[in-house]
Amino acid sequence: MSVSSDGHAADRPVRWGLAARLFAILTLLGAIAVLVTGVLGYVRAHDALEQAIYHQLTTAREIKARQVETYFRTIHAELRLLATSKMVVESTREFRVAFDELDREPLADGMRQKVSDWYGIHFLPEISRVLGTSPPLDEYLPVGSAATYLQYHYIATNPHTVARRRLVDDAGDGSRYSKLHAVYHPLMRAAAATVGFDDFMIADAKSGRLIYTVDKEVDFAASTHRGPYRTSNVAAAVARCAGSADRSAVCLEDFAHFAPASGEPTAFMAAPVIDEGVVIGVLIAQVSDAEIDRVVTGDRRWRHEGFGATGEAYLVGPDHLLRSGPRAFYENRERYFADLKANGAPESEIAAIRRFGTPVLIQRIDTKASQSALAGTEGTGEIIGYRGVPTLASWGPLAIPGVKWALIAKIDSAEAFVPIYRLRRDLAIVGGLALLVVIATGGWLSRALLGPLRELTAGVKRFAAGNYDAKVTVRTSDEIGQLCLAFNGMVDELREKSAVIESKNRENEELLLNVLPAPIANRLRGGEQRIADGFAEVTVAFADLVGFTALSSEMPPQEVVTLLNGLFTRFDEAAHDLGIEKIKTVGDAYMAVCGLPVPVANHAERMVRMAIRMVHITREHALEHRVSMKLRVGINSGPVVAGVIGKSKYIYDLWGDTVNLASRMESGGIPDSIQVTRPVYEKLQGLFAFEARGSIEVKGKGSVEAWLLRL
Repeated sequence: MSVSSDGHAADRPVRWGLAARLFAILTLLGAIAVLVTGVLGYVRAHDALEQAIYHQLTTAREIKARQVETYFRTIHAELRLLATSKMVVESTREFRVAFDELDREPLADGMRQKVSDWYGIHFLPEISRVLGTSPPLDEYLPVGSAATYLQYHYIATNPHTVARRRLVDDAGDGSRYSKLHAVYHPLMRAAAATVGFDDFMIADAKSGRLIYTVDKEVDFAASTHRGPYRTSNVAAAVARCAGSADRSAVCLEDFAHFAPASGEPTAFMAAPVIDEGVVIGVLIAQVSDAEIDRVVTGDRRWRHEGFGATGEAYLVGPDHLLRSGPRAFYENRERYFADLKANGAPESEIAAIRRFGTPVLIQRIDTKASQSALAGTEGTGEIIGYRGVPTLASWGPLAIPGVKWALIAKIDSAEAFVPIYRLRRDLAIVGGLALLVVIATGGWLSRALLGPLRELTAGVKRFAAGNYDAKVTVRTSDEIGQLCLAFNGMVDELREKSAVIESKNRENEELLLNVLPAPIANRLRGGEQRIADGFAEVTVAFADLVGFTALSSEMPPQEVVTLLNGLFTRFDEAAHDLGIEKIKTVGDAYMAVCGLPVPVANHAERMVRMAIRMVHITREHALEHRVSMKLRVGINSGPVVAGVIGKSKYIYDLWGDTVNLASRMESGGIPDSIQVTRPVYEKLQGLFAFEARGSIEVKGKGSVEAWLLRL
């Protein structure tokens, strides 16, 4: 900096004037405020909307999960009730006998050929269309006389259409089976219709034959042990329940393509039919996916259920194949197939969906949501959905014994965050307008402030040059005017500051007495630089709040400080009453000494009485604040060295084995009790009821005797 000949700093050109800097600062602060406000508002709105969507998806998923679980519990209860009914037990027993009789009778001429012709005309074309290939006819033809006989009378020559075959009660062939059928079939048909089963079947537990079905499909009288149905899920259900004599047992087999149902996804629930403790048959309920699909898709009213334009819920099995149809398949089939192809689905999969007329058990869903839910974990998050686009999803497993399914509710992120995108646009517009206003206001303020500040600068220069009568004209009542008034009164205030400084000195003296004992403070004020004294006999106490660290972690910081300050203030009052010096507090620990700097004869007694008060004060304080808090106190008597350490922040502290052992007495003590050493015990054994604790291990000391004063 250049200096003039009279010793004052020479004026030099200012590159950035105050007006320019003020304008730049105001503009920068305004821009930062607008940016921070906009970003913070956007982030919080984004998070709030995201949480609301996750909550809505989770609620919808849980409702649908309960509906599906209730549906299966209802079937379970109805099937279990029917399996134990007299009607089912007697019909099973009698149908077995009648079926065996037919199996021993020879077939009439042309009967087998008639059945074969019917398969070739009605069944084989349909199953070939579904499978995409023409299987050998012999694989599906009934095996055995009884099977051929019954399919001839109830299927091949049934006068009704496929949907009405169940209306035939008596085939009119005069066989014992048909007479039984005429009796039981109306009852079984009514039961199946009431409960809502697609079909209702009875299997012979021994042979595995389906000796009765309500719907007379091609599985009627077929075997589950051999033939085309031996690997089907109905065969698995029969095998599981045929080996269980437990009346409460119910066997559920997951959905699979079932040829007699034209390849439609079909599940089976079975229950053993027990007669006098022996499993004679298996009652089987055939369940299609239509009801489950209706529940999961909400009758395909996605918008009505709050899923918007892209939201939906769907079921996934342990093989990661769908158990309910996706929304796109029902709403826009061509777009659905186009999305499948765009996402790399094999042509064979797409062709199979077209043949079967459903993606159930064909389309594979292998996403983070399905993997997590099938692993038994509920959750929410943004994932890449099966259509290859980001989606917000809620997932979880279903609690259905016998199957392992996952239910996922989702909505495309692009649709879910449309309000956020609008908010972002609006925030950008409002922020731009606000920034323009800030720039205009900053320019006006910088110009308005420049004139008064120049006058103030000139006045300061005159005062610096020695003109103590310099005055500045006050033109405004704003902050600049206040600054001018402050300058004009500066000389008068300098005189007043002297009185203030004197007052502050008195306050500092009082503060020093709060930090140091009075004798020590007097020595320090007297100029003594190093204060250190030895005391032959004093009593030192350490107290610590048990569990306070865990308690404070669960409380707001303000409450922690308030709680601890209130407690230690009461400790300080007790120490003052008993003539005890508090040395320091460290966190929730309190250290005090009796017998210095002024020696007293009964220092041990005073300290024990102080400890008793501290324990009672802690109990009262805990009750008042409704917290769990206990005090642990350790006391020892002996010689110490005391002195003042520090320069900028004084502290009066103690050193020596007496202090260390008192600290170990506290750390090794028991909550709500006072632990003392032998010197303390020997001084006070006639005044207080101590309890010998024996020797305890003390770090650096080994085994040390200790006594407890329980309260």
